[in-house]
Amino acid sequence: MLGWSFKLFRIRGIQLAVHFTFVLLLAYVAKEGWAEDGLNGLLWSVATILAFFTCVVLHELGHSFTAIHYGVGVRRILLMPIGGMAEFDSIPRRPRHELMITIAGPAVNFVIATILGLAVGLPDGWSFWSFADYPANGTGFAQMLLHWNLWMGCFNLLPSFPMDGGRILRALLAMKFDYLRATFWAATVGKFVCGLGVIYGLVFHHTMTAVLFGFIFVVGELEYRAVKRRELEDAYWREMMLRAYATPPAQEPPILTS
Repeated sequence: MLGWSFKLFRIRGIQLAVHFTFVLLLAYVAKEGWAEDGLNGLLWSVATILAFFTCVVLHELGHSFTAIHYGVGVRRILLMPIGGMAEFDSIPRRPRHELMITIAGPAVNFVIATILGLAVGLPDGWSFWSFADYPANGTGFAQMLLHWNLWMGCFNLLPSFPMDGGRILRALLAMKFDYLRATFWAATVGKFVCGLGVIYGLVFHHTMTAVLFGFIFVVGELEYRAVKRRELEDAYWREMMLRAYATPPAQEPPILTS
């Protein structure tokens, strides 16, 4: 599924790609906007979703540029209806590096929110938990984007591995435990959080919330298995090398003299 995508352009050598389902999302949003308010509704809805995903790209670039700083290659950034994903050549194994790379993403969202807050402020009666209708003008658009960036930054900090909060937890655990055990506990906590998210979505009829947390649950388990497999392979080859170096050289045949 993740292979069904097409390339857009590169940003400092990083390929930006879009999954085909993102186009379906864009078409759906345009249709709903048209049904609600004709051409104005269509333009407002499309502009809103494009602005939101621009912030998603900036979030992923925060991860990517920090990863490049620490010597980790970045293959591409893939946009999907549920968000974005930066694909690294390797997972940073130094906990401090992973911590800094992970924090950089939400930090971008909070910086954007701060800039917009200083520029336009917040509407009267604003609530973090309620997405009230914003006026269809420049100020309302900026305030809505401010709200979304706050949500994006905070949501990604949930300890649901492999989201940012889960990776931060793994980096902190890896400072005390080995990498595999740190990943196991981060993934376990993440499964619990995702389970709560799925239950919440089903109970309150938020289908997309349940689907999103279910997707995160599966991806977290797949990444843990990949880490476990890689660790076992590394341990096997380390053992083979130790055995090779530990094997005493064969004795030379005796020299026969007449």
